[in-house]
Amino acid sequence: MLVNGKWTAEWHPVQATDEKGGFVRQTSSFRHWVTPDGAAGITGDAGFIAEPGRYHLYVALICPWASRTLIARKLKGLEDVVSVSVVEPWLLDEGWHFGDYPGADRDRLNNAEWIHQLYTRADDTFTGRATVPVLWDKKTHTIVNNESADIVRMFNSGFGDLARTNIDLSPASLQSEIESLNAEIYPLLNNGVYRAGFATTQVSYTEAVKDVFGMLDKLELRFADGRDFLCGDAFTEADIRLFVTLIRFDAAYYGLFKCNLRQLREYAHLDRYTRRVLTIPGISSTVNIDHIKQGYYSIRALNPAGIVPEGPDMRAYALEEK
Repeated sequence: MLVNGKWTAEWHPVQATDEKGGFVRQTSSFRHWVTPDGAAGITGDAGFIAEPGRYHLYVALICPWASRTLIARKLKGLEDVVSVSVVEPWLLDEGWHFGDYPGADRDRLNNAEWIHQLYTRADDTFTGRATVPVLWDKKTHTIVNNESADIVRMFNSGFGDLARTNIDLSPASLQSEIESLNAEIYPLLNNGVYRAGFATTQVSYTEAVKDVFGMLDKLELRFADGRDFLCGDAFTEADIRLFVTLIRFDAAYYGLFKCNLRQLREYAHLDRYTRRVLTIPGISSTVNIDHIKQGYYSIRALNPAGIVPEGPDMRAYALEEK
């Protein structure tokens, strides 16, 4: 991590633990908002007006949080408005690295070798972990935001007419339902799999696994009525949050994170839901199973030998390892 702008220790997956040995996630540090007129957003400073070509998104394809932003960028038609760079999949001693691994990029915008160098370029006294996604402002040479939930909402409404206006990932009529779903799915499933994988005591692991499968069971029942998406016919940001965890479940969380009571394919409705989401134009292009497996299984704290499993076979989802 970085301390006062200096890289001080090799990357470690566990940021902090609670009194029971449970995984505690770091809070995002940069919380400015891009808005149509440059006014200040919910948090942070003003001055980040929506302009074509001004902003750049840094992501890792292994990362569910970063993949949320890629999906929103794709669905809102912002590919020609917000450029993107993809880091290599492995979690190395200095964190995320730019390079030539298939599906990854070198940083041709800032010529950084590591993501953490972007953080110190934005704040030369930064202390904390250098995470993805990163939304970068080319004009002021700083990080606008590194919180995926914020970036998804910016892409949905912050770019005005630069984005597709016929798709709304958070319509006002569904806002209450979306917030309620997010409030359950995040701690119990999205972060629940990480709480299981990085637990340091049996008690915290068992609690996390119960949360994960309790949430999966509840979601399976929700889709038993034949609905297409979480809120019915409309695909929303709540679906993005759910999908990015489900598509990684069998490939990473079932084995590496020991969430192994059931595989996703054993949930008939959730399995069909995942396949349905993958048919939405553009979404499958944000999924790279090779990066997902290479990345998660590079976490030496959980997989010291670094062996990447051959399975599972993801062809049933029309996904092949690239």
